[in-house]
Amino acid sequence: MFDNLIIGQYVPRESVIHRMDPRAKLVCLFLFMIVLFIGNRIIALLPGILFVAVAFWLAQIPLRFFAKGLRLIVIIITITFILHLFMTREGNVLVDIGWLTIYEGALTQASLIAVRLFLLVILASMLTLTTTPIDLTDGLETLFGPLKKIGVPAHELALTMSIALRFIPTLLGETEKIVKAQLARGASFSEGSLVKRAKALIPLLVPLLIQSFKRAEDLATAMEARGYDGSSERTKYRELTWKRSDTFMLMVTILTGVMILILRG
Repeated sequence: MFDNLIIGQYVPRESVIHRMDPRAKLVCLFLFMIVLFIGNRIIALLPGILFVAVAFWLAQIPLRFFAKGLRLIVIIITITFILHLFMTREGNVLVDIGWLTIYEGALTQASLIAVRLFLLVILASMLTLTTTPIDLTDGLETLFGPLKKIGVPAHELALTMSIALRFIPTLLGETEKIVKAQLARGASFSEGSLVKRAKALIPLLVPLLIQSFKRAEDLATAMEARGYDGSSERTKYRELTWKRSDTFMLMVTILTGVMILILRG
């Protein structure tokens, strides 16, 4: 059930994207998120589509593996597209068949939102697929560094975000084990009305919460046993190095944003 989800997973490769500094990846992702929502036409998003396609090709992630992991995301995006298609009433009427009325503005708005979400999901997934949890934590901590001046615990915040991403596939695996165990005992999750199916999922929450707290306690015990301390005096075994390729990718991201600004009219 959950084998194809790619959120929080890491795929080891020797690609250009894998070798990038995690800080560069995070900054590029943040800038891309901003400029992507500036585009107000499909033609303005073409540079963003090209940027994501080239980045995916450079990452050398197996297409079949990535496509399987996007099945659930595609379903959510499709539902979002349909809702905007029927709820937005702007522009000329394209289709008017009884109760079904589709406007030109609705089609444009739904397409824009679907493309934006799809591109963001792909690029955000590539961040975790090409970056180890340790590098991601170090990158987030460095970027959160200026917040230390106002008392924000940058290291603890970065570590919490990294652990949360890393625990997603672990919790999904635990959920699958619980589902299989209850199916073997005669439970049913696919029969009856929608309300009945929702009630059938309630018994999953108790063992899942117990397992989650147990894993969190084991992790905390292991960190304390190794003398972990989140203070500012901590040193790092590996230092992050900003390379020329990181600067080049950052400039490409900025250039993509400029092209989107030009094409938006």
